[in-house]
Amino acid sequence: MFIKKLLTSLISSSLILLLLITPIKTYAANILDKFSELDNAGLLLINSQQQVLISSHADKSFIPASTTKLITAWLALKHWGENYHFRTLFYIDNSSNTLWVKGSGDPYLVSEEITRIAKNLKNLGLQKIDRIGLDTSFFQAQLRVSGAGRSDNPYDAIPSAIAANFNTLAIKKVHGKIYSVEPQTPVTAFARSLAHQVKSSDYRINTGQSSKNAERYFAELLREFLRQQGIEVGKKIIWGKSPQQKPYYSHSNSKNLGEMIRPMLKYSTNFIANQLVLTMSAENNQRPANFRDVQTYMETKLTQQFNWKNFTLKEGAGLSRENRISPQQLVQLLEDFKPWKHLLPEVETHVYAKSGTLNKVSTLAGYIVHNQQWQAFALMMNQSVPYKLRNRIARELVKLQN
Repeated sequence: MFIKKLLTSLISSSLILLLLITPIKTYAANILDKFSELDNAGLLLINSQQQVLISSHADKSFIPASTTKLITAWLALKHWGENYHFRTLFYIDNSSNTLWVKGSGDPYLVSEEITRIAKNLKNLGLQKIDRIGLDTSFFQAQLRVSGAGRSDNPYDAIPSAIAANFNTLAIKKVHGKIYSVEPQTPVTAFARSLAHQVKSSDYRINTGQSSKNAERYFAELLREFLRQQGIEVGKKIIWGKSPQQKPYYSHSNSKNLGEMIRPMLKYSTNFIANQLVLTMSAENNQRPANFRDVQTYMETKLTQQFNWKNFTLKEGAGLSRENRISPQQLVQLLEDFKPWKHLLPEVETHVYAKSGTLNKVSTLAGYIVHNQQWQAFALMMNQSVPYKLRNRIARELVKLQN
């Protein structure tokens, strides 16, 4: 039978969870008994006093898939705070009349934000530049995310120190002509060349597997938006180090960190998640971002905070099948995540959570809300299961509280 545990004593600060077994209520038997028949699955639900309500294999490590983004969100909010704004620096090299952009890993430089940049540069008096220079030294070049594919789908967009529109573009072909699906985003030369390689007529794709192409796309968009402001801009794009001088302009993204994390959790945006962990590790280590440093950074921070053992985190989005974490560890993190619980989407009535999906992996972690109390839970299934079984289980967890 499936198991249920009601404890009267509080869990210690380190959340050492005693996993005792008792029968579950019969009215939840159908779906929860189905869960109990699984060979490779774990579940933990605690109440607002951190007492264990339901537990099954809670200390076993599983592939977390995109519930990894909860860990990334927690790390970022601890590191910067919810109201943090990413900055991108701009320099003018007067000797070559070059506008230099120094990338800082900002994950949210969308077309609307680049338009603001162009307007602000215009207001500062910029009238003409001969070329755009890109300083991308904040990230190592040609980064590869563990578990990521090489498709042209947006979820396989590569990370880069400077990126436009999450390193994706939305374009369509009509009678051989290329148009932007987004009215706010002009079609650049790179976008046009990429569109001709795709057979579909209406699509969103990533910028490819080359960080140079992603960075070039940003520069081309910036050039177009500068021209829209009446600034004369030459065609040349160069890479190198920005001048060691006071910035001509420091751009603060109009969105704060919380406003970036909310859509990352709702839409499970891999690009934002890995931009965040790469940027945190680069700031922490004071060297170009790379995924070896990411793993060390994530695992060290979590061990320091929670004294975790026997877990692995290769990247921040949940793409890697080498990632391992237990329901017990996720619930412990969720208890500390409560100040930012409002950033999670409501996936079922009274269930605010992040889901995760890979081949033979289905996970869900977040909170069951009962009597205005937020009860942390983590459900992890590492085998083939029926579609939306995780949501059906979550609904039963809600019923158990009534």
